[in-house]
Amino acid sequence: MSKVPMNLFYARTHEWVKVEGNVAFVGITDFAQHQLGSVVFVDLPEIGSVLKQNKEFGAVESVKAASDLMSPVSGKVIEQNDEVVGDPEQVNRDPYNSWFIKIEMSDPKELDALLKPNEYEEISR
Repeated sequence: MSKVPMNLFYARTHEWVKVEGNVAFVGITDFAQHQLGSVVFVDLPEIGSVLKQNKEFGAVESVKAASDLMSPVSGKVIEQNDEVVGDPEQVNRDPYNSWFIKIEMSDPKELDALLKPNEYEEISR
């Protein structure tokens, strides 16, 4: 069974969100990286890009498949994780510390629409 940290929010599309103040760190879950297999490429938006909740913001490619990344919250991209871009396999080794982007949230209330850890566990079995 996949690991589901209790301090995060989750999207039905298998992205996780860690909140620090008004900033959301976004990555993919352990379940998602297991489904994808070895990640070989990550395509992320430019810093300053404005994202909308539930809209595509990038892609992850693995040896098995490519998968769109969906933004769990709306806001502006303030940072991308260059380490993950340079070494995409770290997503497989440590998915919950391998965030893709940081978003300055425009509407923190959108977090209410995301899944709590126990709810995410139910859909990721």
